[in-house]
Amino acid sequence: MYLNGLCFITDRRICDLTAQETAHIVLRAGIKWIQYREKDKSRREIYHESIRLKNLAEKFNAVFIVNDHPDIALAVNADGVHLGQDDLPLKEARKILGKEKIIGVSTHSIEQAIEAERGGASYIGFGPIFLTETKDAGEPKGIQMLREIKRLITIPVVAIGGINIENIKPTLDSGADAVAVASAILKGDISENIKRFLDMLYKRNRIA
Repeated sequence: MYLNGLCFITDRRICDLTAQETAHIVLRAGIKWIQYREKDKSRREIYHESIRLKNLAEKFNAVFIVNDHPDIALAVNADGVHLGQDDLPLKEARKILGKEKIIGVSTHSIEQAIEAERGGASYIGFGPIFLTETKDAGEPKGIQMLREIKRLITIPVVAIGGINIENIKPTLDSGADAVAVASAILKGDISENIKRFLDMLYKRNRIA
C-alpha cells in the first residue's frame, strides 16, 4: 500500500471547485492518494464521479479510495474503500472487495483501532487528533492517544482531524504513518498549500 505521508480528502463544502477539478490540481501538485468523500450526492452521482476520479488518479499513478461504499469502489475498480463506524462492517466489505483491495477504517478509540486490525483492515484512520470543522467527529483525541495507538497495533495509522502545516510534524513524530487533510489544502491556494506540506515532509524525511 502506497502512503507518502499526505492523503487528500475531497470536500466540496470547502471549495467551489468540483471534486474532479480539485483532484486534478492536487495530483499535479504531487499528491499520490485521493480519498473521495461525498455525503450529499446520490449513489448514482457518486458512482459516475468515482469513475472520473479513478481514471484521473491512474494517469498520475495515484491511489484512489472511495468513502463509505464498497460496492461502488468495486464497480469503478478503485484501489479500495474507507469505512466509517456506521458503514458496512469490515468483514462484509472484504467479501465484496476481495483480499487485494485496500480497506481503511475510521477509528476514534483504542478499542476500535484494535478491532479494525484484528478484522483485517489495511490501515486505520484515527482521530480527530485536533479540533476540526470539517465534520462532527467528537472531541480531539490528541497526540498522546495517537502514540498509544501506534504502540498497540502494527498496521499503518493515518492521522486525521485538524491537521495543518503547523502541527503535521509533531503528528508524524508521534508515529502516524500519514496524515489525511481536507480543509488545510482546500482553503486558499491549493497548489501552494500542497507544496508547503510536501516540503515539510521532504525535510523531515531527509533529516530522519
